[in-house]
Amino acid sequence: MLEDLIETYGNGAILMALGGVVGVLFGATAQHSRFCLRAATVEVAEGRLGPRLSIWLIAFSSGVLAVQLMIALGWLDVSESRQLATTGSMSGAIIGGLMFGVGMVLARGCASRLLVLSATGNLRAIVTGLVLTLVAQSALRGVLAPAREQLASLWLVPGGATRSLLEQTGLTSATAALIAAAALAGAFWHSHRQHVQVSHAIAALGVGLAVAFGWLGTYTVAMNSFDVVAISSVTFTGPSTDTLMGLVNSTQLPLGFGVGLVPGVFVGAGAMALATKEAKIQRFGPDTPMETYLLGATLMGFGSMLAGGCAVGAGMSGGAIFAITAWVAVGAMWVGAMVTHRVLLRPTLVAA
Repeated sequence: MLEDLIETYGNGAILMALGGVVGVLFGATAQHSRFCLRAATVEVAEGRLGPRLSIWLIAFSSGVLAVQLMIALGWLDVSESRQLATTGSMSGAIIGGLMFGVGMVLARGCASRLLVLSATGNLRAIVTGLVLTLVAQSALRGVLAPAREQLASLWLVPGGATRSLLEQTGLTSATAALIAAAALAGAFWHSHRQHVQVSHAIAALGVGLAVAFGWLGTYTVAMNSFDVVAISSVTFTGPSTDTLMGLVNSTQLPLGFGVGLVPGVFVGAGAMALATKEAKIQRFGPDTPMETYLLGATLMGFGSMLAGGCAVGAGMSGGAIFAITAWVAVGAMWVGAMVTHRVLLRPTLVAA
């Protein structure tokens, strides 16, 4: 049946529809669960293992569990994914991850969180997200591209087994799935201890499953297509730049998974915000200075392209397939975010 749909409508249209479905799921569950890496890092930086950390851990571990279980069962093969098969950059993961972590604290949200908040009427998130997207495009193909390439070339990692954390540690996908299952159980237990609403915890589970469905869906299309189809999952910086540049530079958008993902997330988050009566207009104010947000957006835009993805693209999607550079990048994001929060919080701590 899928082969017939691909023959009738083409790979691009099918992938765009798939991206839209995955995006709606991600947007709705991310909005309801308050999924946010920045919020989790802030809690840890303040010495608290709070509810936002439990939400992030549920989302992350459920994504890892679902993806590795599908690989163990033979339903999915990610060995040809960009994060594993091609040359990666450890220097890019470290430097870009640190920059992204600093930026998401300044902008009060990562790329995915800004998109979700935009759908709820947050004008700060819309402006910040647009700046982030423009800087990312500049880092990918514009005036900032040479600097990105120079930093990325400092420490390269060849594709294949060298870039796979499972291959390097000798673990199997089945073992990784068991470890993720234990981590997920611990995350749910912690969320219960933190009095997280059950619906929020279940929604966080949906965030992780959206990442898994992205991998499975694009892989299934690739296996049923006569053309070469790149398998991928949820990520935001690259698709956001492609969508924006397509709208600006062309009368027709190049159809693909990312082009469906971005509007899908917006629709899903907006619908959830309306359903829960959480949609409201939010503007810049004395406590939310625009210059801080714009600096954060700039750091995230460049950092995400250098690191090979955003907090979700590298941290969730790349982390779920155990790409070494993805784990290094998300670790650097945690470090950058926590240090930045502690530095910004220091005057308050001294005054206290």
